[in-house]
Amino acid sequence: MATVEQLYKDFGVLADAKDKAGEHEKEYLSILSAVKGGTNEKRLAAQFIPRFFKYFSSISEQAIDGQLDLCEDEDVSIRRQAIKELPNLCKGSLENIPRIADVLTQLLQTEDSAELSIVTTSLLTLFKLDAKGTLGGLFSQILSGDETVREKAIKFMSTKMKTLPSETFNKDVEDYLLQKAKEVLNDVTGDEFVSFMKILSGLTSMQTVTGRQQLVDIVVEQADLESEFQPTDADSVDRLMQCIRQALPFFSKNVASTKFVSYMSSQVVPSLSSLVNPLEDDSDVQLEMLRLFAELSNFTGELQDSSCIEKVFDKLLEYMPLPPEGEDGENDQPSDEPKLQFSYVECLMFSFHQIGKKQSDFLTAEENAERLKDFRTRLQYFARGCQMYMKQLRLAVQGKKGEELKSEENKIKVVALKITSNINTLIKDLFHNPPSYKSVITLSWKPVQKQTPEPTAQKRPGITPITFEDSTPSKKPTPSKQRGARQMYQPPSGKFSAKAGAAPTFGDPDYGSGFSGGNRRGAWRGGGGNRNRNRGRGGWRGSRGRY
Repeated sequence: MATVEQLYKDFGVLADAKDKAGEHEKEYLSILSAVKGGTNEKRLAAQFIPRFFKYFSSISEQAIDGQLDLCEDEDVSIRRQAIKELPNLCKGSLENIPRIADVLTQLLQTEDSAELSIVTTSLLTLFKLDAKGTLGGLFSQILSGDETVREKAIKFMSTKMKTLPSETFNKDVEDYLLQKAKEVLNDVTGDEFVSFMKILSGLTSMQTVTGRQQLVDIVVEQADLESEFQPTDADSVDRLMQCIRQALPFFSKNVASTKFVSYMSSQVVPSLSSLVNPLEDDSDVQLEMLRLFAELSNFTGELQDSSCIEKVFDKLLEYMPLPPEGEDGENDQPSDEPKLQFSYVECLMFSFHQIGKKQSDFLTAEENAERLKDFRTRLQYFARGCQMYMKQLRLAVQGKKGEELKSEENKIKVVALKITSNINTLIKDLFHNPPSYKSVITLSWKPVQKQTPEPTAQKRPGITPITFEDSTPSKKPTPSKQRGARQMYQPPSGKFSAKAGAAPTFGDPDYGSGFSGGNRRGAWRGGGGNRNRNRGRGGWRGSRGRY
């Protein structure tokens, strides 16, 4: 077994020989023997083995095994040195990259932060040598490694690969990454799905219309839109909402959301009141789903199923009451005023408005004359309540600016004003004869200025619906009532308020018979090793599986 002195002599012989170092196999074998030596000998071996590795292809397996033994040494300083030198085994021998990348991927599970940093740097070095081969090593562990390694490998890909120069990933490498990612997506958890969408959306080839369509197709497959929606199953609700959030950044006039809109219209919207909250908190999952639906509808194409618009229309009517009896003055009491849920109506009316552009004859067909008449009555009544609310809100925020508008109460009022203004604009369109679908609005929860959204999954903050409610419950239970009490901003009704001013009643002559208009994973994985890839074993939130 070589001593420190002998190792330096061997090194000198090989270094002096330069390109003829391969003629001195005896000296190289002497260096390899130091793998079984003491601490100092191992440390030198960790440096010398990779240095002359390319000259000794006949004993390359012995050299690689020796270096990997040093990567598992009990002495952390030896491990760090050996790991740092691993990429040098691949310089001039690119065929070793998948194997070394596989080893480095396994080493990502180390709990030593300094060692982890070296592992990460070594992997990034391999990417610069051969990105495709390095991806092969990473995916080998993602597809067949244990759970901890899989998790670490995916995290590395989603956080570190974006730091590499753009030229690292040519079309061939990106195509390979997409192919392997699709294999992984056959058996993923929710968080893993989000991570891979983040990785894929950053590829150059995915910035084209064709690329964005590919990403949407991947999400559609994951969302499993061929299966019946289960509104009372938390996994089903969570899966759909996550998939929609991932798909939204990729839709445009050239990449339509039609498949999602059709599924939402036919299966989700009719069962809205039955939705369970997958987060198990007090957030309004119904409003969140409606907001996602509204955003999707903005990019819909032609819907083959004519019943889609009818189901959206029927749901909209549930939130747009007829005027209470006695509105003609015989029994015009505040107690008759129903609850107006502006946040819900904004979403549903916008969605109906967008789908209506594609099926403009829905309300104008001769057989729908009575339906149109009923709808216009509801629109007229809702417009009056909407304008009354807008008047109160304008008075409430009038003259306020800067820090005053940043208070929680005033921020809610500003949003409420935006919601009611949007509804008022849409009502004007729909009240035309025939109904028009030309107005363009910015949804109240979206920024006014045009921004490029990042294709990442983000949890939305808790959503507070904007409502107008009298002290008397509405005649029909509303979805908000069914979901339990929530803290909502309630404008004054029938009384004076120091903050909002006087609230005119629905019988106020200012509103007349027409409208004068003012202008929102838990532990999803289970199992490891050789995975059972059967779908549905534990669900989206309990284990992997292509949802």
